[in-house]
Amino acid sequence: MVVNLPAHKLNLFKDKRMRLLSLVVLLLLAPGGYAQLKPQAAKSNERAIVTPRRVVIVRRGALIKDFPEKKTATVTYPVISGLSDPRLLRRVQSIVQIKNAFDSSLAEYREDTWLDEFTFKVSYNKNYILDITFTQNGSGAYPDTHTKHIAINLKNGSVIKASDVFVDGKLGSLAALVNRKLQSELKQILKENSGSKSEAEDTSIIKESQEVLEFKPEDLDDFSVGG
Repeated sequence: MVVNLPAHKLNLFKDKRMRLLSLVVLLLLAPGGYAQLKPQAAKSNERAIVTPRRVVIVRRGALIKDFPEKKTATVTYPVISGLSDPRLLRRVQSIVQIKNAFDSSLAEYREDTWLDEFTFKVSYNKNYILDITFTQNGSGAYPDTHTKHIAINLKNGSVIKASDVFVDGKLGSLAALVNRKLQSELKQILKENSGSKSEAEDTSIIKESQEVLEFKPEDLDDFSVGG
């Protein structure tokens, strides 16, 4: 059975899934876990300089005729500097450009009324790792929020994948562990909402989501680094 969930509800559970992964990663650093710790270079505090730049989008004409409250939106994006290797700097700048966050450019945001705010947060910026979480808020039929995590290796300018962080042979076991925690959280949410008539729609959505939401090994690439 295929269940089509409203986007604002489905993203709620996707964000919860990522928070679960972040919690699980903390447990994996113990001996016998799933993390593979790789040697660090001597300069353990290598980092980038991240400067926020804010732009106000102004929409005009027929686009806002029926939605005057959508005339403006704010976009705050990261400007990267402080890396001595020019080629490395260009790679990192390319990765964090606005288009790579949610597949929409500044011009495309301006030509559509959905976006209210685009922003970012630096979760980690040391030990040759730059982790940025992008967030966009907007509304169509429903208000909605999306997040995107990007972790970058500041030694070579590549996006860090699960295979770079976790033991290859245990990726399946790790995904299964996170999935068990996800399903447990869904059951707990269902239990908390079951006694409230006002939450009948949410309860129905949660029941349906249990049939379609599953954390798989390929989902491990979407993780964040913090500390």
